[in-house]
Amino acid sequence: MGSKIITDAVQFSKTLRTLQDDCKDSCIYEQDIQILRVNGEKHLHYIYSGDRPVFVCEKTAPQIDPEDDKMDETHSDDETDHQVKIELGPQPLTIMKARQLLSWYTMSQNSIVSPAPLLPPAVSPAPLLPPAVSPAPLLPPAVSPAPLLPLWVRCDMADPAGTTWLGAETACTGNKVSGVKLYSVTCAGSTVDKGTFITLDELKQEHKKRHHPSMMAARGTAQYNLFGSTVVENTTIESQSSVTVDFRWSHVESVLETPPLSSTATLNIKVSSGDMRSPMYPLYRELEFLQILADGLRTGETEWMEPVETRSAVQLTREYLDELQNTVKSLQDQSTKEAVKVKTETGTSEIFNSLMERGDLDFIEQLWVRMRNSVTSYQDVGDCLKMVIKALQYGDIKPWIHRDSSSSLSKLILQSYHHQMDHVSLTGLTPVHMLLEMGLDKMRKDYINYLIGQELTTLNHLSYYLSTVEDLQEQVIRLRKLHHLLEIMVTCSTFLGLPYDRLFLLTQLCLQYYKTCPYDEDHEFKLQIKPALISHFYQKEQAVSWGVEVSSGNGPREVKTSWLLSDKPLVEHIIFETDFHNEMTVNGDGEEAAYFTTMVCCSLVNFAA
Repeated sequence: MGSKIITDAVQFSKTLRTLQDDCKDSCIYEQDIQILRVNGEKHLHYIYSGDRPVFVCEKTAPQIDPEDDKMDETHSDDETDHQVKIELGPQPLTIMKARQLLSWYTMSQNSIVSPAPLLPPAVSPAPLLPPAVSPAPLLPPAVSPAPLLPLWVRCDMADPAGTTWLGAETACTGNKVSGVKLYSVTCAGSTVDKGTFITLDELKQEHKKRHHPSMMAARGTAQYNLFGSTVVENTTIESQSSVTVDFRWSHVESVLETPPLSSTATLNIKVSSGDMRSPMYPLYRELEFLQILADGLRTGETEWMEPVETRSAVQLTREYLDELQNTVKSLQDQSTKEAVKVKTETGTSEIFNSLMERGDLDFIEQLWVRMRNSVTSYQDVGDCLKMVIKALQYGDIKPWIHRDSSSSLSKLILQSYHHQMDHVSLTGLTPVHMLLEMGLDKMRKDYINYLIGQELTTLNHLSYYLSTVEDLQEQVIRLRKLHHLLEIMVTCSTFLGLPYDRLFLLTQLCLQYYKTCPYDEDHEFKLQIKPALISHFYQKEQAVSWGVEVSSGNGPREVKTSWLLSDKPLVEHIIFETDFHNEMTVNGDGEEAAYFTTMVCCSLVNFAA
């Protein structure tokens, strides 16, 4: 019996070892167990805060036959949705199976009980040998493999304690595994009755039962939602953007206490473009039109936006050219006058104008604004550009443009100064190509105007985003990144009122991130901040999560007992029944918060020397 247990432990550890050494994402063990190699913080939420990957064991997801996926008319929509969630979500194992997997993990890491056999690579293990035959040679201590990554097993909560996770993690002394830390996680459904919550003294007593420490430390964590969904007249207004703040502090005095100003605070900033309430919305719509042009060049088909102007694009362009021909003022005065006129037409908010206002729109930029608000077809674009080029050829206009303009039209304008214009065939997608270049030039200057004007960066740091060497599709992608950066800055400056030094640092973080990473509105940018800067946002708020951990010991021998409150369950493989709904605004005007409770207990098992 003992030899079979050891054999099972060795086989299990070999599976984990292969997954770890080959950096695979997952594998199937014993047909009905799936082992994942994942980011621990992402899958275990606030339960685990290690900085390395972990193994997660769960029941293999059932294979759903499409023929069986038809909706049963006898079930309501809610029952069907509930069933689908159970089928498609991660599935837990029984407590007994979880304990068996953890015992194999623990045994495999104890070199005295179960030393690792030295088997040739890529060779299946030999069948069990008779007791009289010596086992395979063992690895000498000098070349023992690295400790296995932590192991966590989803549990079905069927035991009296309500266990949702069991975990194990090696404890090392130098390069040698000296023991294993065993974790158990128990959860309970939500409640608004704070009288049922554990007290800090009770949590310390729970820790003392397991570890008998001479000294203990109590550390707190909390998260607050500063910006996101709000409740107005019992209606939830969802926002894809969110700004939360994580607090960490020492010397906790009571459960659910407000984080002190001495806490370490980190902002988690996720901003989605396109919110109609944002002062950046008009510029977002302009960028949307750019993307439509870029998609049209790529696919040959364009879905034009609804025009803002009631007059046609050709009429607006004709009026603009006539105005330039008939004016008696200097080109500089004319451009200033037109720039003010364009700002009024865009209908942007006062806040947005103060951030993005430009008084130096040149001829091409003003032409872009008129065409963007009015063109509805390829014919419109071609007809407008034909009028402009004809006016240049006949010398009817000598427009002023920025020296660093790089569009095809700007080159024609420069040539017109010397009466030596190249011939341009405005057929096919050429007009759209020219219009896209005009928009790229204009919007790049808009972003430069804000970022340089606010002294948040330099032209040198923007060189990647302003480059015109790449093809137009890549230029649009980089402009979208720059726009997303601007959305983040405007949110943090107008809503949070962050000081210059924090905005400057956040700008550098965003610029550096997007130089190597793809466009991603789901990415959370993290920024260290002093709690005093945002104290008025959170001190009267109810936390979305709050936790305290009592710890003792040092280094690899440190053990913790944690208790966590959260407005949502910290496990996705258990469905909790609850009648409570958290509806809190960012001003703390909601009802009393309902919290789910989670307890994490740790035990240290030492191996014999």
